[in-house]
Amino acid sequence: MELKKLVSAIVGIFLLISCQTEKKEQVFLIQGEAQGSTYAIKYISLSEDVKKSSIDSLLLAFDLSLSTYRQDSQISKINAGDSTLVVGDFFLETFITSQKIYQETNGLFDPTIGVLVNAYGFGPKKEKTDLNPLKIDSLLNYVGFNKVKLNANNTITKKHSQTYFDFNAIAQGYSVDVVADFLKSKGIQNGIVEIGGEIFAFGKNTIDNKNWVIGIDDPTQSPTERTLIARIKLENLGMATSGNYRKLKVDSLTGQKFVHIINPKTGLSQKSSMLSATVLAPKCIDADGFATAFMIMDIGNIQKLVEQRNDLFVLLIYTDEKNQIQQYKSPNFQSLILE
Repeated sequence: MELKKLVSAIVGIFLLISCQTEKKEQVFLIQGEAQGSTYAIKYISLSEDVKKSSIDSLLLAFDLSLSTYRQDSQISKINAGDSTLVVGDFFLETFITSQKIYQETNGLFDPTIGVLVNAYGFGPKKEKTDLNPLKIDSLLNYVGFNKVKLNANNTITKKHSQTYFDFNAIAQGYSVDVVADFLKSKGIQNGIVEIGGEIFAFGKNTIDNKNWVIGIDDPTQSPTERTLIARIKLENLGMATSGNYRKLKVDSLTGQKFVHIINPKTGLSQKSSMLSATVLAPKCIDADGFATAFMIMDIGNIQKLVEQRNDLFVLLIYTDEKNQIQQYKSPNFQSLILE
């Protein structure tokens, strides 16, 4: 009988100690610089499962694959003419996804636009070429995702050696996916990743018992303002926005607001009435690529594509023929808005 009491007392003390030392979930924040911008990661866990050094190492490996600003990256070596280089997983995923979006947008999303990006002075060297119609036509010979090929041995073949890959319109979104997947691999079930404005949220904010909430900026606001078009809830979705925020042009005669976009088919830096395109998708790489393409596409064609792709949640801000600012929200995007 005394032995039973002793065992019961020991068990009681053990349970008391266990309750006192039980860990509670908390929010962990990691911030840093990457890809010429900043990143911020918030995750919820019982302990600090991921260190900043791990994130920085992962993003460095990403840059060594896809950054045109590094001469030692895989993409820079391929742009320089290396046809024997076996590309890694980061390059493979970006190439394959880019090819799909290129096809779905009839070539208006085209990462071989690099020669034009460089010629307009937007590339790594920031050197603008003296462009004329003849020069633009000659550069267009090297543009076209149908002129490059991913081989079975994971090397890249280019029809023209001058073709220059520039995945900057999709790579940042993919880097968000890569970091989010890394967090999940560490057993983290709830978190949000932001790199240069592109976002992926998974799980929920279990600390506050609610969804992750993101605000979408108004592209027509002045640099001193911070006006939101909408607040939306995110769960297992990536989000990307394209548009020259705070850099809108205004026609001095008509007052029309517009942005300048390089069209990969014409090679021209043309006016676009699409002020911003926000896209959400199960993968941020898709959201990023389509948001870029939608800046060039006709709104009617965008609506047709979105009707066929119910995994894309879309918000468009544009000016109509009367120079009035309009919004288009896909029905599924509307369901994400918090009143």
